[in-house]
Amino acid sequence: MGRIIAISNQKGGVGKTSTCINLAAGIAKKDKKVLIVDMDAQGNATTGLGIGKSSSRVSSYDVLIGSASAKQAIIETKVKNLDILPSSIDLAGAEVELVTQSRREKRLALAIRGLKEDYDFIFIDCPPAIGLLTINALAAADGVLIPIQSEYYALEGLSQLMNTVKLVKKALNPALEIDGVVITMYDGRALISRQIREEITKFFGDKVFETVIPRNIRVSEAPSYGVPVIDHDKRCRGTLGYLALTDEFLSRRF
Repeated sequence: MGRIIAISNQKGGVGKTSTCINLAAGIAKKDKKVLIVDMDAQGNATTGLGIGKSSSRVSSYDVLIGSASAKQAIIETKVKNLDILPSSIDLAGAEVELVTQSRREKRLALAIRGLKEDYDFIFIDCPPAIGLLTINALAAADGVLIPIQSEYYALEGLSQLMNTVKLVKKALNPALEIDGVVITMYDGRALISRQIREEITKFFGDKVFETVIPRNIRVSEAPSYGVPVIDHDKRCRGTLGYLALTDEFLSRRF
């Protein structure tokens, strides 16, 4: 039985989608079956894996509103063992459409729960906001993975995310856990990065991964080529960071 993990932080630009793509790809290369569910209307996880945007393709929007099944929407990526349930721009209006729907917070959970038999891990790339789409992701997930950028405003809004996780756990998904916190865009030479790492560790304790993802231009470049950085440049610091994170992630409990 697979595990569903929502990758969430309402603050944009923290390496959320890069972490989703590269952790998923790293695990897939360990001969695990992995699925990414792109719940962000920007569709960066979709395009970052070389899947072009198409208004005619079945997407996570169609799955949410009930016009298609999750299995109908899933497509293979160029990475062996890694599939994606792609996003589309239509997802931007989904929150408004879902407001009047019954069980609106559980639409994603109901749609993908059967997929746990087909995949070892299902990663949900959440939008950079706390709204109905993120609530759906948290209600569907077994755990939450939180990427945090090692910069001054990194902790801003984090209490809101944690409060949302607590509320979802209480009202919608009692099994929801914090699976871990990963520090991204880390520069060990900068005092602020080291200070933020200390603050994050004080707040989350052993939930923080020892592996940090360094600031690396190759990580930023890779999406434009439609591949994970671990395939774009196998020797860069970003790749080494995500491969180390993959090993640490799998060694923890899975």
